[in-house]
Amino acid sequence: MGAFDKAKDQAEQMKGRAKEKFGDATDNESLENEGRADELKGKAKEKWHDLKEEAGDKLHDAKERIAGRDRDER
Repeated sequence: MGAFDKAKDQAEQMKGRAKEKFGDATDNESLENEGRADELKGKAKEKWHDLKEEAGDKLHDAKERIAGRDRDER
């Protein structure tokens, strides 16, 4: 995952935590719930980016192995 994506996802999580704490401090249940949702959304996006990067790495490795076999067979 790119550093920019990771920073964005983590910023969304921090924003969510801040909203949740502010909602708790002001007895604003709606804001508290919105903060939880933002935090979870940020975590889900971060996980999605991690999985995408991992899949890309595995695909690259598989291509390299296949290309290496083709050279060995010649």
